Amino acid sequence: MHKSNDSKLLKRKRIVAVTSLVVAVLLMVFLTYFIIVKFMSTAKGGVEFQEYIQGYGAFGFLVAVGLQILQVFIALIPGEAIEIGLGYSYGWFVGTVLCMAGVAIGSAMIFLLTKKFGLKLVELFVSSKNINELRFINTEEKMRRFAFVVFFIPGTPKDLLTYFIGLTRMTLGEFLSITLFARIPSVVSSTVGGNFIGEGKYLEAVILFVITGLISFAGLKLYNVFIKKMKEKAQSGNGIIAKIKNKHNEFKNK
Repeated sequence: MHKSNDSKLLKRKRIVAVTSLVVAVLLMVFLTYFIIVKFMSTAKGGVEFQEYIQGYGAFGFLVAVGLQILQVFIALIPGEAIEIGLGYSYGWFVGTVLCMAGVAIGSAMIFLLTKKFGLKLVELFVSSKNINELRFINTEEKMRRFAFVVFFIPGTPKDLLTYFIGLTRMTLGEFLSITLFARIPSVVSSTVGGNFIGEGKYLEAVILFVITGLISFAGLKLYNVFIKKMKEKAQSGNGIIAKIKNKHNEFKNK
């Protein structure tokens, strides 16, 4: 009888979990479509974005932070577009503060959810193949250095590493202090660019975005070369996926 009740309870929990996940995914898809189609793909996107955000008055700050949190979860939404939009709407300083607040909250949520649910949650957003590419990071010191470099250089896959770090021994405090500090230059460049557009300084904006784009392209190329070399040096074996599963099981059993 006891086993039957446990089985029913487990089944109910799974149904609730699956239903919640489906609702969350549908909501994110709708919001992603709404943001990209309504604001980012039109010639008047910046003006409409500003009118939309500022139309909420004081609550517009919360909407801005919410959009940034959503972007952290969904890589499909271009982070730079949100940052430029907030710089356009609120100026570079306030825009930067709002972006950093959203990034901090969104990143912390992913980190804590990953700590709680482990690899199964991560694989909903990131493939095992991509996670396994990071198998060369086998010490905490390497992880700290690698995290800073990836989040500092524009164009690198920050979303992948955000999910991955939650699977390691790094603490939330370490994670946020390293990644938020490293993100500042790229976020500021985007919000300053948005501010330039809002002030009609189009030439300055173009020059800034061209420079940022070149740095992003170079950063992505360097990241790919670095990953390839590290993969060649990595020892063969079960890979980091198996190690993470074992460590997560040990963590849950404590």
